[in-house]
Amino acid sequence: MPSRPAIHTNDVRAQMGRDVRRNIQKTVLDARQRLTSSSGTRASFDYELMQAYTGSRIGAALPLSAIVVILAVVASFWVPFVFTAVWAGMVLLSLLAVALMCRRFQHTEAAKFNAEHWTTNFVAAETVYGITWSLIPLFGLLTQADALAVVTFAMVLVSIASNAVATRTLTPATVMSTLPATLTVSINLVSMGGTLNYTLGAIVLCAEIFFVYLARQLHASELERISHQAEKDSLIAELEEAQHMSDEARRHAEQANIAKSQFLATMSHELRTPLNAIIGFSEVLKSELLGPHHVPQYKEYAGDIHGSGQHLLNLINELLDLSRIEAGKYELNEEVVSLIDIAEDCRRMMELRAKAKGIDLTFSYGKNLPKLWGDERAIRQVVLNLLSNAIKFTPQGGKVTLVINRSADGGQLISVKDNGPGIPEEEIETVLSSFGQGSLAQKTAEQGAGLGLPIVQKIMDLHQGRFDLFSKVRFGTEVIASFPRARVMDALAPVVERRNRLQIFSEAG
Repeated sequence: MPSRPAIHTNDVRAQMGRDVRRNIQKTVLDARQRLTSSSGTRASFDYELMQAYTGSRIGAALPLSAIVVILAVVASFWVPFVFTAVWAGMVLLSLLAVALMCRRFQHTEAAKFNAEHWTTNFVAAETVYGITWSLIPLFGLLTQADALAVVTFAMVLVSIASNAVATRTLTPATVMSTLPATLTVSINLVSMGGTLNYTLGAIVLCAEIFFVYLARQLHASELERISHQAEKDSLIAELEEAQHMSDEARRHAEQANIAKSQFLATMSHELRTPLNAIIGFSEVLKSELLGPHHVPQYKEYAGDIHGSGQHLLNLINELLDLSRIEAGKYELNEEVVSLIDIAEDCRRMMELRAKAKGIDLTFSYGKNLPKLWGDERAIRQVVLNLLSNAIKFTPQGGKVTLVINRSADGGQLISVKDNGPGIPEEEIETVLSSFGQGSLAQKTAEQGAGLGLPIVQKIMDLHQGRFDLFSKVRFGTEVIASFPRARVMDALAPVVERRNRLQIFSEAG
């Protein structure tokens, strides 16, 4: 029907419009997030990175405290214990201040998050913490031990490594927690002179550069992970929205289908009653049962009324059958039937129509075909629809062949073949859809409603069978309805064979 492509096109355009609007909204949201971000990424990413920083800092507080205590104990072998204890206390107090600030951040609501404010606070706290580590070279002023240079070198390496890893998701904090100690220790080593001290000072500077670079790489990796997580969450949200829209569309479709079924059931009942009266009275008038008509045209008009009523009643019956099948309320009244007998009855019914158009209607069937388990009325409707379509679209002087035979899988099939104009390949899907009509049907006077083949398809589905249509323009059309092997009522030959063996054994005995 012409309205279907228009509806489909409107749906596609609406979906494209929604996609464009969604992409624009996403672009605007990303730009807004970047403008409000302190790191140039997204404000939501800043919050996630800050969460990772505070969690890492709090988790590393206890191990770092243990490291500070160990270093203070080791340094006490060269420096008076009171000085190492004061240094350790200052470092631990500054570390405690950083941890408390991280704890306070974790109790802050995400809606009240201010990236610039918290970044400034954390960098200031890390600067104080780094300054306490930078007091390590003061140990050298308290003693002239040569081994102390190596001790301070080792202490600052431990400081750089541990703090760089703990602050990896906040690059400014990494720099400020490690740079003061790096500068003071390297300057102290260079000032002490000697090749060894120069080398140790250069190593400290290289270690600072390496661990800051490592922290930046870890920061980039964490940022990428957060970005992927955000994309995954966005996709999940879109999928949930699409599923919700799909469920809503399906619910509306189900409601529309129920309403359609109720409408068809009601209308078919309301229309059948007056139609039966029209058909009955028009048949009386056409047959002149109550006396001849004085005007000959009246008899002709009565015949037209009778034919139109029959056509309308058949259309209503087809609509009702299709509605019941789609609603799942079409129940098969199954019994043992003969496919050949049903096909022969249908051939006799359609023979007059075929002769009226000069069409040669032939019937061929296989020998010794067993009976079939199925609904006789439904199968009769299948054969009648197939023959009616073939005769309708076969031109005068054409040929229609009806074949009943075994199928390749052991079942049985109904084949109706004609030498009519055929159906273009691109129209086959339309012809098999409900109310679908090909270009040939639209040009002929006998258009019909386009329900015959869809009803045949659905009846074959109810019988667990198949329906195939093969057509080629100017060569004709063949339709095949196949019933499965499970519905064929084959004779039980093995039972008879067993009885013969028993008779042979009894005669031998």
